[in-house]
Amino acid sequence: RYSFPGLRSSVGRLPRGMTVGTTKAADGSDQGMTVSAFCSVSLDPPLVLICIEKTASVYDALTSAPGFVVNILSARQEQIARRFSIVDIDRFEGVGFSRTQNGIAVLDDALGIIECNRSALHDAGDHTIIVAEVEATRAENGSPLMYYRGGYAQLEH
Repeated sequence: RYSFPGLRSSVGRLPRGMTVGTTKAADGSDQGMTVSAFCSVSLDPPLVLICIEKTASVYDALTSAPGFVVNILSARQEQIARRFSIVDIDRFEGVGFSRTQNGIAVLDDALGIIECNRSALHDAGDHTIIVAEVEATRAENGSPLMYYRGGYAQLEH
C-alpha cells in the first residue's frame, strides 16, 4: 500500500464548496451527512457524483437508497455543516427542512438543491463514488460555504 502523509495537506489547498447529502434509509428514517467531495460530471445526460467514506455512519443509506438530495450550503450555514459531521446524534433535530415528492429532506436556506437518482456505484479505495442522474434543481442567490485548509471559509466577490 502507498501512503502519502502530505496528501491531506496538499488537497486542502483546493477550496471546496460544502454540501449535505440527504436521503431516506430503508427503515424510512431521515439520513444525512456533510459531503465535501461533490462535483458535476456531465450536462448531457445531467450527472453528478459524491464520494462517501465506507466507514461513514450514513454509508449504507446513501449507497442503497434509490435517490438522494445534494444541499449546497450557503455561507451562513456553517453550523449545519458542523452538525451533519457529528456522529451518533439525530442530525435533523432542530434543523428546518421540507421534503421532495419522494420524501427526502431538503434543508432550509440551502444555496442550491440537486435532487438525484442513483445510477452507479464505483469502488474507490476507502470511499465509494456514487454517480447519480439529476432529476430536479433549485438555486438561490447568495454566497457559498467553502472549506479550505482545514477550516470553513466564505467566498468574497
